[in-house]
Amino acid sequence: MLILETERLRLRWFHPTDADADFLRALLNDPGWLANIGERNVRTRRQAKAWIATRHTATYGRLGFGFWAVERKSDGALMGMCGLIKRDTLLEVDVGYALMPQFRGQGYAREAAGACVRYAQEVLGLPEVWGITGPDNAPSAGVLQQIGLRDAGITRLVGNDYDTWVFKSPRVDPGDDQAQIDALTRRFLAAFTNRNGAVPTLPALPH
Repeated sequence: MLILETERLRLRWFHPTDADADFLRALLNDPGWLANIGERNVRTRRQAKAWIATRHTATYGRLGFGFWAVERKSDGALMGMCGLIKRDTLLEVDVGYALMPQFRGQGYAREAAGACVRYAQEVLGLPEVWGITGPDNAPSAGVLQQIGLRDAGITRLVGNDYDTWVFKSPRVDPGDDQAQIDALTRRFLAAFTNRNGAVPTLPALPH
């Protein structure tokens, strides 16, 4: 299912197909992923399909968001993942992304992550979006700042034995009743008119 489009990119659901599984297996074992995110022990196509089912598909229906596949519109190349996650260690939903090496340094991460933050606030109605990275990951910190998130400092999250660099978007005040009604209307309109080939983003709509 197509979720949103930007000038150069499409973000869609991951599916348990051979193509998506093979790509995800490669991404999860890329040296950049292993260094900045960590080992996920996904070595085979079957394991990758199971990962898609449990870590991606399950959250799409349950939460209305998750990590989505990032495709380049010009040629359909599968480039990486980007999306939203609710971690037990964070108070708010955060935006995350990972691209294969050949697609880095070209503004794709900034474009995808920025679109996800707008989607979170305009469609999902989230008042605030966070972003996290390692204290020594300056490129990722730069992306988070470029999409409008503010440096909230380095901290140690509950349950972790390492430090995390936290960034936060400006918080959206829900306002009075009329403002909340207006915001809800904008969410419905955004879900149906977010330039995604006229495919409504139904999982994002309020239940």
